[in-house]
Amino acid sequence: MTMRHYFRHIALAFACMLSLSTLAQTTQWRDIYTAKKKDTIFGIARKYNITVDELVEANPAMKGDGYKLKKGETVFIPFEKTKADLEAEKEKKSQTARTDVRTRAIRVGVMLPLHNVDGDGRRMVEYYRGILMACDSLRRAGISADISAWNVAIDADIRQTLIQNKASECDIIFGPLYTKQVKPLAEFCRTYDIRMVIPFSISGDDVTRYPQIFQVYQPLEQQTQDAVNAFLERFPQNHVVFIDCNDSTSRKGVFTTALRKQLDARKQSYNITNLTTADDLFQKAFNRQKTNVVVINTGRSPELNQTLAKLDRLRSRDAGIAIALYGYTDWLMYTKVYNDYFHRYDTYIPTNFFYNAASKSTQTLEQNYKKWFHQDMQYALPRFAITGYDHAQYFLRGLHQYGADFRGTKQQRVGSPMQTPLHFKPAATGGGMQNAQFMLVHYKPNKTIEAINY
Repeated sequence: MTMRHYFRHIALAFACMLSLSTLAQTTQWRDIYTAKKKDTIFGIARKYNITVDELVEANPAMKGDGYKLKKGETVFIPFEKTKADLEAEKEKKSQTARTDVRTRAIRVGVMLPLHNVDGDGRRMVEYYRGILMACDSLRRAGISADISAWNVAIDADIRQTLIQNKASECDIIFGPLYTKQVKPLAEFCRTYDIRMVIPFSISGDDVTRYPQIFQVYQPLEQQTQDAVNAFLERFPQNHVVFIDCNDSTSRKGVFTTALRKQLDARKQSYNITNLTTADDLFQKAFNRQKTNVVVINTGRSPELNQTLAKLDRLRSRDAGIAIALYGYTDWLMYTKVYNDYFHRYDTYIPTNFFYNAASKSTQTLEQNYKKWFHQDMQYALPRFAITGYDHAQYFLRGLHQYGADFRGTKQQRVGSPMQTPLHFKPAATGGGMQNAQFMLVHYKPNKTIEAINY
C-alpha cells in the first residue's frame, strides 16, 4: 500500500467519524482538506487560521526531506489551539529551556569573596574579571551568558545568599572559596540541579558525595602521585641523583620519599648526596654512562640557586656527565631568573597549569585586561584572571556543546586553554568530578618549551 493510499484510507475513516455528531467533538481534526494545484502549506495554514508548525505537526509526511505538496493530497486540519493549550505549550517550552542549556543563554553564578578588603578578595575579583572577559569572547562566538555575582566573604553565611531569587535559576555556580561554605552550597546545587565549580583549594571530600561538584583543586596526594608516575614513565632507565638541600621547612620530602620507594621496587639505580658535600665526593654520585636526573628536596629559590651553581662546577670538572632536572611547580615562579639554567639542564617541571608569557594570546589577554580595568594583572602563578578566563571558557563551552551530558571528561573536547587545561574523572561512584589534568613543562636545551599533557 502506498503512502497516498494509506492516507486516503485514514481520510475515509475520519470522514465516517465526522458524520456522527456524537463523535464530532472527540476527533483531533476539524477538517480534512484536499490540496488543489496551486496550494501551499503556508496558504492552507492561513486559510484555517493556524500556524504552519501546527499544520505540519498534524501531517507528519510534511516533515520529510524534500517534501512538496501535491494536487489531490489529503491534508488534516487540526483544531485551533485554545488559550489554555497555548499556556501549556509555553510552560512546556520553559521547562525544556531550563533543562536544555544549549538552547538559550547560560545562567552563570559567581559566589566568591568579591571585595577589596584583603588578598582573598582582590584575587577573586581578578578571577571574576577573567570570567567576564571570557563571556565577552564567548558572546562573539555565539554563546550567550547571563551572569549574577555575590560577594561571599569568609565570615558570610552562604545560606543567606542562596535565598536570593536568581540563585536557584543558575545553571552553573563558580564557588565557594572557603571550605565551610562548600556543603550548604552543594546541598543547594543538588536540590536545583546546578553545576558547582570549586576553583581553588579546599579541604574535605564533598566531591565524593555530591554529583553536581566539579573540583578543580587537586589534593597533595594526587599531585604527588601524578608527579611520581610521570617521572617513572619519562625516565625508566636513567640514573637518579637525590640532593638533600638541608631545608627544614620543605614539604617536598613527600614526593622524594614516594619516588624512592618506587625506584626501590623497580630496582632502578639512584644515589643520595648533599648540597654541602665537597665537589669531588659530589661528583661520585653521578653516572657517566647514563643521563643523571637530579631531584632536590625543596622548591625554594635559594637552595635551587646553590644546586645550579654546584652543577655548573660539576660540568666544568667533567663535561661528559649528562644531566637533567626534575623540579616542582614552585619553580615556575622563578623562570625570569633561571630560564637559561632550566634550558641548560633539560628541566622538567610537573604542574597542572602553565603560564606562557611569550604566548601572543596571553599577551593580548593581558593587554585587554589593562584596557578594561585600568590596571595590570597581579603578579602571581597561576594568573587569577587567566584562570577565571580559562574556567569560564571551558565550562560554558562544554555546557553549550554537550548540555546536560557535559561531564568534563577528556573525551569531551571544548577548546584550547590559555593557561589552565582541565579534564575530569569521577571522584567516586555517585559523586562529582575531580580534575585529573597533569602536565610536564619541559625546558629543552634548544631553548624551546613543550607542555607534555597526561
